[in-house]
Amino acid sequence: MTTNAKVRVATVWLSGCSGCHMSFLDQDERLFDLAKKMTLVYSPIVDVKEFPENVDVTLVEGAVANEDQFAMLKKVRTRTKLLVSLGDCAVTGNVTALRNSWHHSDQAVLERAYKDLSDLNAVVPTAVPKLLIHARPLHEVVKVDFFIPGCPPHPDLINYVLTELLAGRTPVMEGRSKYG
Repeated sequence: MTTNAKVRVATVWLSGCSGCHMSFLDQDERLFDLAKKMTLVYSPIVDVKEFPENVDVTLVEGAVANEDQFAMLKKVRTRTKLLVSLGDCAVTGNVTALRNSWHHSDQAVLERAYKDLSDLNAVVPTAVPKLLIHARPLHEVVKVDFFIPGCPPHPDLINYVLTELLAGRTPVMEGRSKYG
């Protein structure tokens, strides 16, 4: 990472429950230690509207389920040095990908959500981003550098990975993580 400057860190929330961000916050007082070494430049927990350039580390929670998220993830990847897939939805698709077993799941999900299809054409184009046919884990869309599984990942594991990355080291995940 950078030498004397603080590491630029971002977090992104795609299709997930926000549990991974809650685990991030559950690092509690350890967040103060991290704050000495990093600057949070983008996150749903800060008021920044546009994903910035030159981000050192980005943690992405959730699967990619719609066209807006697909485009966002592509942008994040081009502007980030190290991209971390955070949580089982980002790593495997998990709960978000349960819809994938339906034929043309994008339409099936919309039909289930909007029972009166006469209103569907009026609502969907402006209010709901176009769903992808299947929800996808991050690595099926972009290159992912590190994976932190868990539903949600334990705060200790998130802290370990961040601490290692901020120090310029590669986290050793063997024996530290599990799915679910």
